[in-house]
Amino acid sequence: MPAATVIEIDTPHGPARAHVTKVRGATGVVVLGHGAGGGVGAPDLVLAAEVAQAEKLSVALIEQPYRVAGRRSPAPAAQLDAAWIAVVAYLRRSAFKAVPVVCGGRSSGARVACRTAADTGAVGVLCLAFPLHPPGRPAATRQDELDGVTVPVLVVQGASDPFGMPAPGPSRTVVKVKGNHSLRSDREAVRTAVRDWLSQVL
Repeated sequence: MPAATVIEIDTPHGPARAHVTKVRGATGVVVLGHGAGGGVGAPDLVLAAEVAQAEKLSVALIEQPYRVAGRRSPAPAAQLDAAWIAVVAYLRRSAFKAVPVVCGGRSSGARVACRTAADTGAVGVLCLAFPLHPPGRPAATRQDELDGVTVPVLVVQGASDPFGMPAPGPSRTVVKVKGNHSLRSDREAVRTAVRDWLSQVL
């Protein structure tokens, strides 16, 4: 696989960092964000990036400004969303002109991608381990964030994820795999789900 180029991108809430891998002749790009306390090296993010590149798609893995600044506690949702929108807009103007963009991420990053799907012009949203509700608090559901997306959505969710199991919808595919929120138990099932969905969307 080609090596990633690291780009620092100004946002309204400080610099973000994009790890960009361009694939020759790519027909689209997949832009993915990390979880609340994690980074772009999360195994499921790396796996999704590998799948995308094998499907002849370019990839950008995005570090939010709070992570670039060395903080582990995530910024408020509005700041995450504004930074994400700024990053995708920059990438559309520079590295990825005139190609369709799939946005997504794991956990918190998936939530950001859902909330901003319309603003980023995403043609699809890839959600790895979407945190439907805080553990043990099913009444505090975030289903509305998924329901608000009008483009195709893939949710890959561990069967025993304490953050819950989202419901499928008219344009939303939910694939249940072995394991929990880390999505480490069945890498092949994750790989297959992402590959099949990307081949349909792009």
